[in-house]
Amino acid sequence: MKRFLLIVLTGLVLSSFTLFSGISDIISALKAGNAGDVAKYFDTTVEITLPEKSSSYSKSQAELVLRDFFVNNNVRGFNIMHQGENSGSQYCIGTLSTKSASFRTTIYMKQKGDKQYLQEIRIENR
Repeated sequence: MKRFLLIVLTGLVLSSFTLFSGISDIISALKAGNAGDVAKYFDTTVEITLPEKSSSYSKSQAELVLRDFFVNNNVRGFNIMHQGENSGSQYCIGTLSTKSASFRTTIYMKQKGDKQYLQEIRIENR
């Protein structure tokens, strides 16, 4: 019985690392201001909300919009305030610090098959 519980707990721990690997990659890319690395996780369409615009974009358009935001707002870092998952979806709320301001940032990912895809990213004035 102890062995069975150990195996189950080990499986849960390992699956939680796998579950959050996609969102942790996105967080690392946000910290670096790297739109290309964030775009690797984009779904076919992505909802992007920025202080000056909000729309649904194709993968390639979304990458350009995010890259333009990072160029105009020199990213200094990203601090996680809250992170979680619900029914195969993951989310993260944090603060994106730039040279000129700090932005409340929300990331929403959804499981499709065996991969997590970025569905929405909101970068809003605090």
